[in-house]
Amino acid sequence: MPFGGTYFKVELMAGLIAYRAVMDHWQPSSCQTGKDPKANKNRKNPYYDFTTSISPPFRSIQDLTGFMLPTYNIGDGAAAATSSPPSQGQPKRRHRVDSNPLAYWGGPPADHDPDPKRIRPEQPGSTTMSAKAFGKRPATDGNMAGFGGHTGFALPQAAPALKTYLGARKLVVKNLKQQQTPAVDDYYTRAYNDLESALQDIFQGRQPRQPLDRLYRHVESICRRDESAKLFKILQSRCDGYVREEVLPKVMAKDNGSEIDMVRIVHQYWKDWSRKAGKDHDLNDVTITSFRRVIYGPRHSDGPLAGRKDELPGLKVMRGMLQLVTLDRAGDRTFDGPLLKDAVKMLHVFNVYGKEFEEPLLADSVRYFEAFALEKSENYDLKDYVASVRALINREDMRCNVYNFDSTTKRELMSDIQRIAIQDHTDKLLDVTEVGRLIGEADIESLKGLYELLRMTGQHMDLRGPWEEYAIASGSKIISDTERGDEMVVLLLELQRKLLNIIRDAFGGNDDFRKNMRDAFCRFMNDKAAKNTSTDVGERVAKYIDMLLRGGLKALPPSLMGDYKDRTETERADVASAGDEDAELNRQLDNGLELFRFIQGKDVFEAFYKRDLARRLLMARSASQDAERTMLAKLKVECGSQFTHNLEQMFKDQEVGKEELAAYKEWRRSSDRANKLSKIDLNVNVLSASAWPSYPDDPAVALPAGVLENLQHFEQYYKNKHEGRKLTWKHSLSQCVIKATFPRGTKELVMSAHQAAVLAIFNSVEIDEPLSYEEIEKASGLSGDLLQRTLQSLACGKARVLAKAPKGREVGKEDTFTVNKGFTDPKIRIKINQIQLKETKAENKETHERVAADRQFETQAAIVRIMKSRKTLPHAQLVAEVIEQTRRRGALEPAEIKANIEKLIDKEYIEREGGNYVYMA
Repeated sequence: MPFGGTYFKVELMAGLIAYRAVMDHWQPSSCQTGKDPKANKNRKNPYYDFTTSISPPFRSIQDLTGFMLPTYNIGDGAAAATSSPPSQGQPKRRHRVDSNPLAYWGGPPADHDPDPKRIRPEQPGSTTMSAKAFGKRPATDGNMAGFGGHTGFALPQAAPALKTYLGARKLVVKNLKQQQTPAVDDYYTRAYNDLESALQDIFQGRQPRQPLDRLYRHVESICRRDESAKLFKILQSRCDGYVREEVLPKVMAKDNGSEIDMVRIVHQYWKDWSRKAGKDHDLNDVTITSFRRVIYGPRHSDGPLAGRKDELPGLKVMRGMLQLVTLDRAGDRTFDGPLLKDAVKMLHVFNVYGKEFEEPLLADSVRYFEAFALEKSENYDLKDYVASVRALINREDMRCNVYNFDSTTKRELMSDIQRIAIQDHTDKLLDVTEVGRLIGEADIESLKGLYELLRMTGQHMDLRGPWEEYAIASGSKIISDTERGDEMVVLLLELQRKLLNIIRDAFGGNDDFRKNMRDAFCRFMNDKAAKNTSTDVGERVAKYIDMLLRGGLKALPPSLMGDYKDRTETERADVASAGDEDAELNRQLDNGLELFRFIQGKDVFEAFYKRDLARRLLMARSASQDAERTMLAKLKVECGSQFTHNLEQMFKDQEVGKEELAAYKEWRRSSDRANKLSKIDLNVNVLSASAWPSYPDDPAVALPAGVLENLQHFEQYYKNKHEGRKLTWKHSLSQCVIKATFPRGTKELVMSAHQAAVLAIFNSVEIDEPLSYEEIEKASGLSGDLLQRTLQSLACGKARVLAKAPKGREVGKEDTFTVNKGFTDPKIRIKINQIQLKETKAENKETHERVAADRQFETQAAIVRIMKSRKTLPHAQLVAEVIEQTRRRGALEPAEIKANIEKLIDKEYIEREGGNYVYMA
């Protein structure tokens, strides 16, 4: 079918027909053919232009039998198309078409340029429209037949151009491609020669003589000719030949017998070979394979070097790399780190790292680790062994990271070290004696290393055994040391602090170790065999807390002061600022309370704490009232309100006493008798006998007349106000401020009532006149140890207001005393050391006996309560319930409970019937 001097083409490629056309459907034309388009813009009956497009691919020629190709004659011919009749009622749509159909046809250009959007033929005519375009214009009668089952349109009849073909449908496909000429074969021959020449230039390190774009086109043309496999084989053959004929002989010629030098030689030639390959990844793949195959041998299932009789350079390279690792482990200065790094990288590139290097490396490493662990365990103590194993792990880890060892190599090496140096030497790492030595020295670094080593193998919890044994042994030694009984609590707190710091800094704050430490403390602090009356833990803990509440942080040993980590944790918890003294004092009280929690016999602590609290309140010796109330709140939380009931009553008495004293002073100002009293500032504390500790009766101390008169006046006021109440004066707890005139100045002396009574005697004699011990005893009403301690505090203490003859630190009945005329002190108010306030051994013994008696009464009361509610119980069940009820007050022994049961039987509270106890109403 002629079309502008060319043929309309249908291309058949690879068994798939691609049908290119430009006319798909009719579209209304905007202008008349051959005229200015603008002149016919509003034409009533426009001509129609058309396009045809069949876009879907066809599987065979038969798929096109329903279509006939239209023929066009642009300029002077008529357009005609033949197709099957169209179907009715299908939707019509205007398709987009290419602006230049000649690009598809391949024929000469038309006489005029087509419209950019549509093709407008010179002569009006008619053709078919697609089914989707149907409906865009009303159907008319004319010489138009359906196309592909679509409805046709009739154009104006002035110049009919479309004739319907009703015969057999046939499509003729012509192959217009010319046969290849001999020149094509010549081109491919030249292409192969050019590529061969370029490859030789690359091997020699020269720039290819042919331009790279021409070489690229040669390769592309050869590949399009389906000769890519042939080209690849040529490239592979040339690379193998060059490495085998040029590189390998040079490598073997430089072999001097040193395997490490062979590593260096092979790597140097590999760098040169890689540089020649350049950045072309495809070429690199071939060059890598060629170099590996020639230098390292062909790859087999058992490894590229397995089963070879001849010594390839690759074998020596592998052994040389193993020698480099050995030199590094030995710390040899000849070790070449960069060479090992480059060699490992080279093996990764050749993909021979795992089978040929990793396996022998791991085997050598196991032998090295075994020898290392055996030597260190036999010759080193635990501290040095832990340090050496940690150093070994760090070195192996660094070597893997620095020298590009594979992650699997690192993982296997770490696993071997853990198995050989840790798991196989657990007895060494968990030795009780050696672990205890590290804990005793507070070697945080070694303990941290030991903990981390054991954690690698999941054995770190086994460290709790030696840990608890050390705590029990150390604590029992402190408890049993009678010579250092006064330091017992401080030593226990130092032990506790050391262990807590180890848990925090070495064991990662593991709570399991903290629990084991508490169990150990609870065990040795309640061990009956390790305790005696002079070192009772409850008493010592109460004394320690008394020291803190009296002296504050100044009384705290430096070894117990918190470090910067403690202060940082306090600040992070928003409890207080890092430098807050109250926060530090509160932390120290918590430490003391921690020891208190371990004590089972809390009644001993309560008795001594109450006694010390009374002294602090009465003597105004508390460093901080807030600290006192804070400690009381802690005890209430720990032991309950019943435990702190009397302690709270003591604070309440202090508040009520202040109100009572203020009322007395107001009444005194309005009393006529009060105006005749000595001008003494009297302060009285009225205490509840049931809440406060019991004190021994005072001797008939001879108070100065003025003081005695004021006391009698207050007693009269109190009895008038509170009928039925009785006041008992406790002068041993009283304090006085005396104004003393010495030759070198006047001072105010703060002292006890007993000290004041002794000094008042010297007002009746001259300043140089001495008084004997008997005279002072008779005038003061004091005697025995009380008088001796009082005179000792006045004449032998730091502030010596009396002079003793003969001189000495002990007071005897033959001694004489005078006023110290040379006494001087830079301070105006001086506090005399109150020796008489210190508890004697007899007082301590009395307190313990009172606690034991109270414990018996509490035990008997618990037995009666239980039997009253249960009526009948067997012995074992009664003992168990008594222990449970009295647990918060202290652990009772079954023998103690049985003894109290017998006492209640004697008192006829219960009786025994068979194997049971019965309550008697």
